[in-house]
Order: sequence, then structure tokens, then C-alpha cells
Amino acid sequence: MAMTRILLLAALAAIAAPASAQVKDRPVLTLDGARTLIAAAEAEAVKRGLKVTITVVDFAGVPIAMARMDDASLVGAEIALAKARTAAGFNNNTGLYEQRLQKEGQTRLLTLPVVASDGGYPIKVGGRTAGAVGVSGATSEEDGLIAKAGVAAVEAALAAKK
Repeated sequence: MAMTRILLLAALAAIAAPASAQVKDRPVLTLDGARTLIAAAEAEAVKRGLKVTITVVDFAGVPIAMARMDDASLVGAEIALAKARTAAGFNNNTGLYEQRLQKEGQTRLLTLPVVASDGGYPIKVGGRTAGAVGVSGATSEEDGLIAKAGVAAVEAALAAKK
């Protein structure tokens, strides 16, 4: 029995993938990156005279940082988080889903916490999602413009480091 066990373990070790194939490196948005994004998005909202909530999540949709501007909608915190999680989970901006539904002339009931309204954008590094932002409190289009301003600031900071 002991010999069979040893032979089985040896066979498994021989066919097992190397350690590098078992763990993947991936970009992860840091708190500093989230702060850069929020500062730029907030500046864009102020420039437009808007009061919004900005939420930043990591690639898995776990919150990193959130800022609710004075007098921003109270429910905006939940909507911004849902937009950020949708963008992170689908690796795409939430405005695309809004456009698809409008184009198809349909309203769909989604059971997942998915938001099909512009304002959620992934932050991609090397083609992989490192995090995402969600903005809520203005029109869908304005939320999207504010979110894009934040993403652009992170992209500029990353490009400056290269």
C-alpha cells in the first residue's frame, strides 16, 4: 500500500504543471490609483456643476474608495457601487449595455446587481481589468463623462511611470 501511494504521488508530481502555470500575475488598482481617479472625476463634476458619488472597486468588484460629494443623492452610493461592479465584472463600460437595450427597444429585468446605465468604466492595464469606477448622481451621459475623466487620469499616471 505504501509503495502504491509513493508511485501515485511520483506520477502526479511528474505531470503537475509548474508553479508559474498555477498562479497568474494580474494588475491590481491601488488605493493611490483610486485616489487619483476620484480626484480627477470629482474635478470634472465640479467643473460641470454636478453633485455625484464616485466609487472605485478592484478587479473583483471589492470597494477600494468612495466619495459622495456634498448634497449628492443618498441612493447614489449604491448605484455607483453597482455600476463599478458591473464594469469590473463584465470588463466593459456600462453605457454599452444601456445602448444595447435602447437599440433593441427592450427593458430587461436582471436579477444580478447589474446596471445598464452609463457611468461605470473598467480600468485596464495591458488589456486586463485592474479595477473599475462607477459614478452616479447626474444624467447617464454626464456620469459617463465624469467616470471617463477619472479613468483618463489613472491612464495618464500609468503612462508617466513608463
